[in-house]
Amino acid sequence: MLLLTIKSLSFPIEDPVLKFLVVLIIILAAPLLLNKIKVPHLLGLIIAGAVIGPNGFNILSRDSSIVVSGTTGLLYIMFLAGLEIDMGDFKKNKWKSITFGLYTFSIPLVSGVLLAHFVLGFSILTSFIFASIFSTHTLISYPIIGKLGLVKNRAVNIVVGGTMITDVLALLILAIVVGITQGEVNSAFWTKLFISFTLFSVIVLWLFPIIARWFFKKVQDKISQYIFVLVMIYLAALLAELAGLEAIIGAFFAGLALNKLIPHTSALMNRIEFVGNAIFIPFFLISVGMLIDFSVFLKDFETIKVIVLMTSVAVLSKYLAAVFTQKTFKFSKLEKNLIFGLSVSHAAATLAVVMVGYNIIIGENEMGEPIRLLNESVLNGSIVLILISCTLSSFSTQATGEKLVLEDSEESLSEDYELEESFLLALNQENLVEPMVNITLSLKSKKNIDQLYGINIINENSSENSEKKSEKILHSAVTLASSTDVKLSTMKRYDNEIMKGINNVIKELKISDVIFGLDSKKGFSPTFIYNLYNSKIYENNTSVFVYHAVQPLSTIKKYMVVIPPKSQYDSGFYHALVRVWNLAKNSSCKMSFITTDEIIEILKKIQSKSNIDAEYTIEKNWEELEKIISNISTDEGFIAFMKQSKVASYISSINNIPRMMNQYLMDKNYLLVYPYNDLSSFADNKFVSNHDDYIKIGNTIGKLFKG
Repeated sequence: MLLLTIKSLSFPIEDPVLKFLVVLIIILAAPLLLNKIKVPHLLGLIIAGAVIGPNGFNILSRDSSIVVSGTTGLLYIMFLAGLEIDMGDFKKNKWKSITFGLYTFSIPLVSGVLLAHFVLGFSILTSFIFASIFSTHTLISYPIIGKLGLVKNRAVNIVVGGTMITDVLALLILAIVVGITQGEVNSAFWTKLFISFTLFSVIVLWLFPIIARWFFKKVQDKISQYIFVLVMIYLAALLAELAGLEAIIGAFFAGLALNKLIPHTSALMNRIEFVGNAIFIPFFLISVGMLIDFSVFLKDFETIKVIVLMTSVAVLSKYLAAVFTQKTFKFSKLEKNLIFGLSVSHAAATLAVVMVGYNIIIGENEMGEPIRLLNESVLNGSIVLILISCTLSSFSTQATGEKLVLEDSEESLSEDYELEESFLLALNQENLVEPMVNITLSLKSKKNIDQLYGINIINENSSENSEKKSEKILHSAVTLASSTDVKLSTMKRYDNEIMKGINNVIKELKISDVIFGLDSKKGFSPTFIYNLYNSKIYENNTSVFVYHAVQPLSTIKKYMVVIPPKSQYDSGFYHALVRVWNLAKNSSCKMSFITTDEIIEILKKIQSKSNIDAEYTIEKNWEELEKIISNISTDEGFIAFMKQSKVASYISSINNIPRMMNQYLMDKNYLLVYPYNDLSSFADNKFVSNHDDYIKIGNTIGKLFKG
């Protein structure tokens, strides 16, 4: 059978199995071969597409199967850009994103109009649609940024926001030019465009999060959750097209809509990135390569002139936009190069503009041949521009990104702090495993990711069923952690006293943080409170977290965070504060801090270095804490910094919080934080011994999120 298949083989390959096999071999081989010669594998996939495509050896045709998979890959890139953007930093840098977006739109637009009208002799109408080709860009190198761990870099954040602005404006010009050629630009045209865009924005940015929050609450099946995400991507893309925009804008908006509902440390995020980077994005890059025709370099002089001029102006104008952004905001040279590397690549939106312009016929010549708004020379020039700009983008982003990673590493080594981090999950019920793993992954930093342990204490007189139950619980924890590429080590201990058994493991492994889970239907029990307060865990420099989960972590809109007076003088306060900051960063959730004006001043100084979405309320009457807790609404969570009675800053009202939890928050998520009380947290206690050094604390927290 195999011999018959080989003998009857013809090009392009039509057999679906063989076709898919060829593509998979390319996706597999490109990184392995090109990494050895320092060529970004993204570029290798584009070149491979050109070689096997209809303009190369014609091994594969760019048929509907390639187009559909490639389209999904393109939408995936834009969706990930919106999904992974740090909303706190985005809000903080929104004016920088807008400024960059205007630079990277207007400079190429003006340059393109001047080139088209005064050098190439195009009409004004044609010149504007020609120039909009230069204004667009596609985040083709975004996967490189993800692999290097620079997603949260401020330059990346600004480019992602600016991409949305420049592409929307460029595609708006396209819509206007098309409308003019069809004689439809009037008051009705503008009204329709405004209404359709407004409806699209409201549906995606307001209705999508409501639907997604409901779905994630009701459906826990992992496969269904992933399929739901794909549905949201394509639905947003379809709504964008119905609104007169391009599908890529819809995918980006979908990413923004689901940003706070898919934590960056979650298993769902891991699946989204894995499938996209393994299948869909490579398909898109190969499909782009199939458009490239190297023979255009051998055509007439007019085509070559257009290619050279288009490529030169497109690259130079994007570089000038990066330089202007650097000068305006005093960015470093590396940040400027990263902005240029990400924004110089032309692909998706460029193809959209040029294909629409090429398909618009505005008349006939003397030979009866159609006169197109954009001629064949511009079409060929655009395809070559895609090849050259993507090549330049890949090399520039890879080289600059590696330098930034090295710079961050050297800077980290020069710091005089060391964050001790090792988590222990006290697992005793199978239904608590998933929420405890999820909260732990959100609380911990991205350093030392293997120092994660799960323990189950078995009574020394337990039955065989208890053994099986223990193994099942621990196996479930390992499986859940591994789905996020995190290793969780498990252990069983035999002891009649649970806290004693846990305490022994804490000493043995030098655990910095221990997590306890509360049954969502039972809450605090007097026995648990007694054992917790009378344990000696605090003597081990270990912070304790007690978590009660009723709904998925990702569906919480806001946390009310209560920090009692003088907590900043507790030795473990800053260590615990890092955990809350991690939760805000990793879940993109809003934190509403309720505390004293002195602590608010500290939090704001830290926020200036490591931004989160936060609001602050000064509380002076701590006897009214019960009123605050009783007013927590649906989809809100509660976090409280607790105190031991023996510390100087203890206040009696804190002692009533467990009772309030059982009374008011049995149907809500809450996290109680018990900071340890020994002076050995950050680098020989340099932070806690100098409470004025808040900027250093902010830098410490900020370091944890540089990739």
